[in-house]
Amino acid sequence: MAKSKADPTYQKTEDHSEYVEVWEDVVSIKDLVISLIICSIMTLGAYLLAPNDPPKPLFFGLSGALIGFIICSVIIKPKRNLIETEEGK
Repeated sequence: MAKSKADPTYQKTEDHSEYVEVWEDVVSIKDLVISLIICSIMTLGAYLLAPNDPPKPLFFGLSGALIGFIICSVIIKPKRNLIETEEGK
């Protein structure tokens, strides 16, 4: 039976070939590639800009990874719709 768009449990049927399972969660391949590119560029860029003193490249690289993660979390929004229901009512 087809569900109408007014039904709260209705989900758009999209092509499932654009999704891949990562750590028991389904993600968009496009968003995954974009986030990997952003985080890699930020991490490597910060690492290469770091002074050559022994602990600084590590800290700069970790800072770049954190900045890349923040950028990705702002740019890429979750596509999941959660519907909470009360049990027992």
